[in-house]
Amino acid sequence: MTAETSGDGDLSNLETGQKTLVNRRHLVMGGAFCLAAGLAYARTPQVIFPVVKKDDFEKLIPETIGPWQFETSSGVVLPPPDALSDRLYDNLVTRVYSAPEDPPIMFLTAYSNTQDGVLQVHRPEICYPAGGYELTPTQPVTIEDGLGSKIQANMFTATGRGRTEHVLYWTRIGNEFPLAWSQQRMAVIRANLRGIIPDGVLVRASLIAPTMDEAMPHLSRFAAQLNKGMNKQGRALLSGIKS
Repeated sequence: MTAETSGDGDLSNLETGQKTLVNRRHLVMGGAFCLAAGLAYARTPQVIFPVVKKDDFEKLIPETIGPWQFETSSGVVLPPPDALSDRLYDNLVTRVYSAPEDPPIMFLTAYSNTQDGVLQVHRPEICYPAGGYELTPTQPVTIEDGLGSKIQANMFTATGRGRTEHVLYWTRIGNEFPLAWSQQRMAVIRANLRGIIPDGVLVRASLIAPTMDEAMPHLSRFAAQLNKGMNKQGRALLSGIKS
């Protein structure tokens, strides 16, 4: 009788020990899963730039830029209309500026607080061919920002619809100014590796002239005056200038 009672106790102790071991395993595994989930979340790129309201964004762009005055919002080559463009260009400003002794400048800027690798600002080399223009090869150019620093930009000539339009533009992705589509994608990837979903902007100015040599002095001066005329927030968004 005593032996049987002892055997039952040993079995009960064994079962209790097994249950304790299972519970500990579950606890350890649960903790490991929570840790893995936490690390995955910590490494997931986060949106850190706030959305800019349309009206607020438009107010950042001065109506007077050096000798140029805002004249109209029409007459600017736009991205092809589709659902993707509508999502890309939540903040879009198009203007034509005129000046007494300078040619009219056609201006476009588009900003998005998220560049996630899928939604990225279009480059003008997409917009102009969609509008029936033929383009010269894009050339990199360094321009003055009007405040003692420089901006890495691109330029090309678009011919079509009975006119020759010379285009100066730059894109900012986070803290970088990529000159090519591949560089733009890499800028997004590098920001993602730092845990950030970067913001992005396209700034474009163009004018009609016989040659790019005649157009560039006006376009460069317009860009410099644009940065001078904006407030701190505008300079930071369009040109990455913090001062």
